[in-house]
Parts: sequence; structure tokens; C-alpha cells
Amino acid sequence: MARLDLADRVSALETAVSAGEGRLPAALLDDARAVLDRTATRSALSAEHTVVALAGSTGSGKSSLFNAIAREPLARPGITRPTTSRPMAVVWGPGADPLLSWLEVGDRHHAADRAAVATQGLVLLDLPDHDSVETEHRAIAERLVERVDLLVWVVDPQKYADAALHERYLRPLAGHGDVVVVVLNQIDRLTPEEATACLADLRRLVAEDGLAAARVLGVSATTGQGVDELDALLDQAAARREAAVARLVADVRGVATRIADACGDKVPDRSQKAARERLVDALEAAAGVPTVVDAVRGSANRRARAATGWPPTRWIGRLRVDPLRRLGLTRGTDRPDLSRTSLPPASPTLAARAHVAVREYVGTMTAGAPEDWVLAARSRVASSTDGLDDALDLAVAGTELEATRRPVWWGVVSFVQWVVLGVLAAGLVWLGVLAVLAYLQLPAPETPTWRGFPWPTLMVVGGVVVGLVVALVSRLAGALGARRRAARARRRLRESVGRVADGQVRLPVAEELSALTTCRVAAHIAAG
Repeated sequence: MARLDLADRVSALETAVSAGEGRLPAALLDDARAVLDRTATRSALSAEHTVVALAGSTGSGKSSLFNAIAREPLARPGITRPTTSRPMAVVWGPGADPLLSWLEVGDRHHAADRAAVATQGLVLLDLPDHDSVETEHRAIAERLVERVDLLVWVVDPQKYADAALHERYLRPLAGHGDVVVVVLNQIDRLTPEEATACLADLRRLVAEDGLAAARVLGVSATTGQGVDELDALLDQAAARREAAVARLVADVRGVATRIADACGDKVPDRSQKAARERLVDALEAAAGVPTVVDAVRGSANRRARAATGWPPTRWIGRLRVDPLRRLGLTRGTDRPDLSRTSLPPASPTLAARAHVAVREYVGTMTAGAPEDWVLAARSRVASSTDGLDDALDLAVAGTELEATRRPVWWGVVSFVQWVVLGVLAAGLVWLGVLAVLAYLQLPAPETPTWRGFPWPTLMVVGGVVVGLVVALVSRLAGALGARRRAARARRRLRESVGRVADGQVRLPVAEELSALTTCRVAAHIAAG
């Protein structure tokens, strides 16, 4: 993937800052705005000039190196401290005055062109000592360190490992290796073996500071050793005219990385899904879904027995109250907003479990987010869940439970049962007629038989047996159908409860965290 240019990174950083307003730490947002301001100002100034700053501590030989590069005794090295009290500039070529005015460098010198034309546009600064005892001098140095295009840190063999240098100045420049050069000055005071060891140790320290890409050179401003190599490096930077953009890109990437880190990582999709499932589970229990599912099963069983049972015993089942009617769930769902159930209130345990599940969901979704975002999400959910109990009750009342649905096979079995009962009744009547004739000693017609059994007896016995068998088989089939209907009701109720969870918990959290997502994504783009 092609790397973004500076304008795209700036746009992404502006989006991140806007999205993080009021949520990210104020100091971080101030740093980001300062970077945006510096970027806009520097981009509007000369692109033909490359500003190189020599920074270092008192006694590092920074001013002597400045003179060696300028080929003129412009800076006065001294033994008093601080050695350098104000910044000085030497410029190759015209047109740098607006840039130097922005840098607030008043001491300016124009050098004669050196042999290489590439040095046209080079602006070299000698900064005040970063360890100056004067607070004003340190402030000037730190301000210019933030604004220049290419930084040359000058260290000496005695203090190159100074903790203050690395922790306060080099480490904060992590990621700026392309625009940082570290120069070990006064190398003439070391033996070749000592110089090699010092340079190796300095490279290690610089890499540990996050500046592995920074170039490390050994020079001597006194003897001129290594100065030509440093000259060539500055010539190349001036010729390519890329240091300014590289510095600005590094600044934008640095602060964008800090914003991305402050936003935290995105919660994995699997964790989000699991958190929602736990939330819906708890709300189901609080809404009485298990009770409703049991009632659906019981109601379906009751109605199946009433429709397919043996007609002489069906009335017994009608004596039991329909479980769904007891819960007020046998009404239609054309206006669920006007319906209420008769479900008992959730027990304190289930109610507490539901509230805990809401808090856990918010906690999962805001894991790693800035504290202000977490508090805002909690507050928003607390406000949206004020009527959670009523919403759950309405969701249950508005769910289609198939309370009045009659499967086709119920009608078929009912017809068969009535036919069987008719056969039984006919057999009883037949037997009754025969009994009356026998009692009156009247001649009776011949009674047909089947394998020795009279037809009237077969009709009565067969009617009872077939009716009971059909009723038993229908009861088993009805129980199976009741379980299926209960399973469908469970799915529909879970969907209804899920919509409540989404509307009153998940959506408010997502809306609150949408700005966090925007901030995080934009910061990653700017830092990428």
C-alpha cells in the first residue's frame, strides 16, 4: 500500500483531534494542535530551504562545529557557561528571512556559496545549550528543536551517555530517525580504539531511544576529522529538500501514535458478540422468557389434547386454565404497544443479574477506552435503561406465540375420533336393542359376526380401544408439536428481547463510541 503524503496525514490527524474533543486528555490534544499549527505554518513557508540545527550541551563543542561547517568564525566558543545564549543562523542563498522570522532567529549571517550548488537553501542554526542554567535559553532551544527540519545533536565523549540528554531530548524524538544526526565531537581526544568503542556504544543508546535510523558520526571541530562527511550529509539534505516534509511527517506520526494508543485497541468482534449474548441471556431471565416458554408448551399441549383426545374425556382437560391466558398472552399482537402481560415481576436476584449484565456489557465494549469515554457510555446507558422493565414486558407481549394456531392434523384426528365415537355409540345402541328384544323375549334378527365375535361387541370394544390409542398417539404427537412451538416461541422472544437490548443498551454504547472509533481509525491512518 502506498504511503500517505503529508496532506492526507494532516487531514486524518485533524479528524482524530475533532473526534477526541472532550474525551482525550487535554494535554495530548494540545500537543496535536501544536503539531497541526507548526505543520500548516512550515508548509506555507519556503520549501526551498532546509533548516538544520546544531543542538548540544555546554562544552560539547557545538559552536566550534558550527564555525567549522560555516567556514567562518561566526560563533564565539568560550569557557564561560552558558556558552551560547541565543540562536545564530548562517544561510546559503537568498529568501530565508520569512522562515527565520517564524523561527525567531534574529542573528543571521549569509555565507558565500560553497563549491556544491546543492548547499543553496541550507540554513544552519547554532542553538543555545540545552542544559543551560538559564531557563530562557533552554526554552529557546526546546522551541527550535520542535521547529527545525533536521536536528544535529552534538555530544562529547564525557557526556554522550548523559541520562538527561537521552530521556528528555532524544527519547521523545522516537520515530524521527530520518531527520536526526548524532555527532560525537572531540573525537581527536580519543585513541582509534576508544573512538570505535564510543561510537558503537552511542549507536546502541540512540537505537534504544527509538532512533535506529539516525546517523551517528564521529567528528573533531578542532582537527576537521569527519567534518567533510557531515558537510556531505548536509549538502545532500539541502539538495533533496525533503527534510522539512520528513520532519513534519514524523511529528504528525508521533502525535497520531500517541492518540491511537490513548484510544486503546478495538474490542474483538468475538468479545462483542459474546458480551451481547450474555446481556440478552440476563434480560431474557429478567423478562420471564423461561416462564413464557413453559406456558407456550403447556398451552399447546392443553389445546392439542382438547382437539385430539378421546371425546368422552376431553372435558377434563378444559377444567385446567390455559397457562398463556393466565399470563395474559392470548391476545393478538396487532397493537403490542397497548398490551401488557400478567407476568410476575422479576425476582430481586434476576433484576440484579440484568443490571450487572448491562454494566458488564458496557465494560466489555469500553475496555481500554479513555476514562471520559467510559463514563460517557455508562451515563448514556443509565439514561436509556430507565424504562427497561416496561420495554421488556412490551417486547414479550408483542411477540407472536402462535397461541391460537391449530395444526391441520388436529382437525383430521378430531374427525377420526368422532367417527370412532360414532361407531362405539352405534355398537352400544345395537347391543341395547338386542338386550331389550331379549328381555321382551321377542325374536331378534341374526347378529353378524367376525371370527366368532358379534359386530356390536366389536364396534364397542374397537371404538374404545381405537379411541384411546388414537388419543395416546395424538398426545405424543401433540407433546412433540408443543416442544417445537415452544422452541419457536423461545427464538422469537429472544429476538424481541435482543431488540430491546440493542435499542436501550447496545445502540447507545455504539453511538457514544462511534466517535472513539473515528478517532482511533483516523489516528492509525495518520500514524501509518
